Amino acid sequence: MIIILKPSATEEQRQHIIEKIESLGLRPNVSVGVKRTVIGVIGPEDVVRSVPLEAFAGVEKVVPILQPFKLVGREFKEEDSVVQVGDVRIGGRKFVVGAGPCAVENREMLLETASFVASCGAAVLRGGAFKPRSSPYSFQGLGEEALKYLAEAREKTGLPIVTELMDPRDIPLIEKYADMAQIGMRNMSNFALLRELGGLSKPVLLKRGNMATIKEFLMSAEYIATNGNFNVVLCERGIRTFETTTRNTQDLSAVPVIKQLSHLPVIVDPSHATGRRDLIEPLSKAAAAVGADGLLVEVHPSPETAMSDGPQSLTMPQFAQLMKNLAPVARAVGREF
Repeated sequence: MIIILKPSATEEQRQHIIEKIESLGLRPNVSVGVKRTVIGVIGPEDVVRSVPLEAFAGVEKVVPILQPFKLVGREFKEEDSVVQVGDVRIGGRKFVVGAGPCAVENREMLLETASFVASCGAAVLRGGAFKPRSSPYSFQGLGEEALKYLAEAREKTGLPIVTELMDPRDIPLIEKYADMAQIGMRNMSNFALLRELGGLSKPVLLKRGNMATIKEFLMSAEYIATNGNFNVVLCERGIRTFETTTRNTQDLSAVPVIKQLSHLPVIVDPSHATGRRDLIEPLSKAAAAVGADGLLVEVHPSPETAMSDGPQSLTMPQFAQLMKNLAPVARAVGREF
């Protein structure tokens, strides 16, 4: 349920409502919009409905939230959310591109890649320190050593860094080194981990599971928000279908659908969606055209020698060409680039 306050509602009236909600063992979540202040009430429905909230001074109306995702939905907050990652704003007018290698393999490769993508206009550096692999014998990442390299790359380029988090025990390392925690598709439904992210001081990039519906995707974001962290960016990275010519199927329809249902920013990962570098540019353009707030793209100085996901990694010249060709598309749909 949400309580919509009158524009004339005073701080004293708002605080009185919040105190009443808390006295009933319910949790208030306040969203201050451009025109209205909204208080979301989370708790057992029978308790919520037992209180005549409409009678409180300063209340304009009380509206039930019909969607199961209460806090990340448009019913709770009409305006688009903007998530701050370092000095970068995701969800505003600017179309944001994050780029870098799938995995941090060594210091020299990372610094070379970071410097190049920054020179081409990338706003965020991506790189995996912990790698979830299907085989236990595959390269699993360098761990804290990779995080140190990422922090050095940030210092040299100014790019904030996003890296994948797989284990709650590694949260202190993410807090120490990273600007944003990425939750991969395998952990989208790891609800214990998602709850822990509610207490993270950094924003979260949440990837859609490859078998997840949009409703399930948003409910995973709800786990993070309901535990206190509203700084969530959603990432459509392809879903599994019967098609075999691509690694996954890029569900671009998810972008405008999620935009209707949720106030959270949405970006697209065409690298993992297709598994093919030749398809990254056309899908990146399409992502901008359907309203995505940005991209996450894999770039490697030598994809043929990459320790993970070489076939879907752009070469440096290909990334430079992508950024050049993407700019007019983004601007055509009213985005800054």
